Amino acid sequence: MSLLTFPLFRHLAHTFGGARFVVPFWCPMIKMARRIFSRDTGSRKAGHDEACPSRVGVPFGGLTILMFFLAAAPLSASRVKDLTLVGGGRENQLVGYGLVVGLAGDGDSNSQGTLKAVGNSLQRFGITVDSNQIKAKNVAAVMVTADIGAFLKNGSRIDVTVASMGDAKTLQGGVLLQTPLLGADGRVYAVAQGAVAVGGFLGGTGGAGGATVQKNHPTVGLISNGAIVEREIPAKFVTDGSISLQLHNPDFTSAARMADAINDVFRGAASAADAASVTVQLPESYRGREVAFLADLGQIEVIPDTLARVVINERTGTIVATSTVRLSQVAISLGSLTITVASNVGVSQPNSFNNSGQTTVVPSTQTDVEEHKGSFSVVNEAPSIERLASALNALGVSTREMMAIFQTLKRSGALQAELVIN
Repeated sequence: MSLLTFPLFRHLAHTFGGARFVVPFWCPMIKMARRIFSRDTGSRKAGHDEACPSRVGVPFGGLTILMFFLAAAPLSASRVKDLTLVGGGRENQLVGYGLVVGLAGDGDSNSQGTLKAVGNSLQRFGITVDSNQIKAKNVAAVMVTADIGAFLKNGSRIDVTVASMGDAKTLQGGVLLQTPLLGADGRVYAVAQGAVAVGGFLGGTGGAGGATVQKNHPTVGLISNGAIVEREIPAKFVTDGSISLQLHNPDFTSAARMADAINDVFRGAASAADAASVTVQLPESYRGREVAFLADLGQIEVIPDTLARVVINERTGTIVATSTVRLSQVAISLGSLTITVASNVGVSQPNSFNNSGQTTVVPSTQTDVEEHKGSFSVVNEAPSIERLASALNALGVSTREMMAIFQTLKRSGALQAELVIN
């Protein structure tokens, strides 16, 4: 059946048939269509990058093919720039030791390290004070950490995290004094300073007869754009005319798919070196325009492969499973044994008008054992994560019990996935 039998396509054919129209955003699809339908594709040189014309004249049949390709594009595809890290463009960690002041009595309790740090800080301003005469209740010794990305220039700003080292109650309302941030080589790359933003609070006096209310962790704070880069880290992302793309999640299938997707746009330019990296040769048309090539390269979409994996966090009771998890046919029986030990304290008093008796505290302990009956259920082979979740939910188990089931399934060999327990 011809597509022209449908009224919509007849209208598009009448409107655009034989015309020349602007399709700059269809450039990758046009290149793919040319490779598929061109009769002399073998005459082009390998690695030649075709320029995308600003105007393309195609008949309605070509338009229909392009519309089909666009409609058939999978929604789960991700961009290359979101899946990889450009070689030579890694981040580096910075750390520093500093002081947070202005804590209104919630700082460190006169620890020697904090007192000496305050004394050294005052000496920078020509003030000499004996550390034994300093009160540090308004000051907290902190560690300051930050990640400095590649290609940041002098004067750029980065976020820093501030965490208390001593016994300060909170960093709320505090100000971090100027703190140098050092790299692994001991050199200063940034300087941090500013007001600390704490994502929580501490209220109340505490202690005997008092109440304290705390939300989140008030001893850890953030200073947005709180550090200024003072030293640039040199980065080189093009080596011998090639660029290395490092996958965030190494996988042979994902690396091969990425190389194929890049070769669809830049013929013969990419090759998968291993599961973690893809090497891309710089096309001749992009010589001297490496940044433009990386920009175009990062927009190419790839469908990454996902490993079958079940991640369990026992601290929070969280279970996350990928869509490729499979479960072989297995029978599961779940029973539980609950032991309750209760300790009570009673008071034994003597009878009335009994002068020889004494009031005595009598402890008592009660132990109860309750065993729930388990049922032996057969879980058929589940070809998808949806059916696997439905089968486990049908057993009526709690999250903690489901964790135990996953661990036992892995040991039995019925769980066809990697089990990660945090």
